[in-house]
Formats: sequence, C-alpha cells, structure tokens
Amino acid sequence: MKISFKINGEDITVEVDGNMPLLWVVRDTLGLKGTKFGCGKAACGACTLHVDGIAVRSCSYAVRFAEGKSVTTIEGLSIKGELHPVQQAWTDEIVPQCGYCQPGFMMATAALLNRIPNPTDQDIDDNIVNVCRCATYYRMRKAIHRAAEINNQKV
Repeated sequence: MKISFKINGEDITVEVDGNMPLLWVVRDTLGLKGTKFGCGKAACGACTLHVDGIAVRSCSYAVRFAEGKSVTTIEGLSIKGELHPVQQAWTDEIVPQCGYCQPGFMMATAALLNRIPNPTDQDIDDNIVNVCRCATYYRMRKAIHRAAEINNQKV
C-alpha cells in the first residue's frame, strides 16, 4: 500500500503494509533511529513522536493512519540546527543516564508545552506518563520547567 505523509517537514511516500506500526516505518524504512522501541504495547512511551502535533505512541499506530498527516520525530524537533527548547533544557539539566527513553520523553514534553506553556507539577504528572528505567524523573521535571522558561524567553 502506498502511503504519503510529511516527516520532519519532508513529503514522502512509502510502500508498506498499511497495518505496519509507524515506528517500524520510521526506523526501518526511513532509517530514522532516534525513535526507540520499548514495549510494543504503547505502555512505556519510548516510541513517542508527533502526528499533526499530537504525541503518539508509534509502536501501536498503524502507518495507514499517517496518510496525509505531518509526522515529527526527535530528529525533526530542532529547527535549522538550533536545539528545540526541550532539547536544550534536557542538556542544561543533564537529564539522561542511559538515554534510551529520552527521545520519547522529549517528544511527549514538546507536545505538552504546546498545549500547556507553563505546566505545573500536577500537569507534568498527569501528562508525562512515559517510563524511565534509570528513574531520572526528578531531573526531567526540572528540565520540563526549564524548557517552559526557555520558550517564554523566546516569545
């Protein structure tokens, strides 16, 4: 099945089984390795990316649903070589340990900040439900608040 969509601002067409998870199209067909496989059941969030600006667990999102939409991966979060505020905050706060789950957390955070520019701790608890085996949650919370500050400075 031919499926056309934008990925990180670029128009593409892939010919794959429409039921294939978007995660595998991104990683295996398009070679964008930043989006990670975690659980395969949409529970952990390692595979989070954006579809039309909404955070989506791509391991359980059939690629056919991406037809005509805009997909953003961690590779497309920065703009013209400038780190996205979330990426900058993650660096500033030295968030990752192993780093495996971090692209999913950053994508979930970017979607949150688009909806709630100044999230409270409760907003973060209610919306950032990804799983980190290294338990860097305290540093992530600091980074989410830092990213909101960076965003507000740009306005």
